[in-house]
Amino acid sequence: MIVWWRAVRGWRLPLLIILSVLAVPWAIQALSDDPEIALEMGGTYEDLHKRSSVSFSPLIRGHAWMGIPKTDASLRFIDPQYGFVTPPARFFTVGFNDNVITSIRMSPQIEPLLLDDALKVALDLQNQWRQGRWRVAGPRSYPPFADTPAWRARFREVSQGGTTYWQAGEKYQVAMFMNRFKYSKRPNEERYLITLSIGKPWTPFDDE
Repeated sequence: MIVWWRAVRGWRLPLLIILSVLAVPWAIQALSDDPEIALEMGGTYEDLHKRSSVSFSPLIRGHAWMGIPKTDASLRFIDPQYGFVTPPARFFTVGFNDNVITSIRMSPQIEPLLLDDALKVALDLQNQWRQGRWRVAGPRSYPPFADTPAWRARFREVSQGGTTYWQAGEKYQVAMFMNRFKYSKRPNEERYLITLSIGKPWTPFDDE
């Protein structure tokens, strides 16, 4: 019995080393993979499920329906030219017709943000769209956001806020809204909410 225990105890250190070596890649992968919903407009529920790193609502066959991620997640919008990535979102819905993706509505933030932080998110998204050759749709009526005194004053007006539309050829349109938001957890701070609506072009514009 003593001989057997010594043999087992002698194997423990090499075994622990082996297990540690095997666990390192898994741990690195787990830490490096940010929660993400990866989808293609017009793609399928099955493709979303395969490409994403978080769980999603169960498929509802034969109906128009809305699904949500099971946890906070960023959006990776897949397109060879027009793709972009958002920060993690808590409000995140995907519209389906049967199993086909038709729309997205989300807020690319975990909580309402201070104005500086909200502008950083909005301007980064606009930069991604510019680099992907999206164009501003209706630039006279709905110009792109900018970090200027005029825009800051407009955002601070509770009754105003801002809206800008961007379009990717004839494939997609996105409306980005940014408004002041009363945040119960921070009642004495000015907080802001950004909302994105993404789908096939739905609003025509005369002032191109």
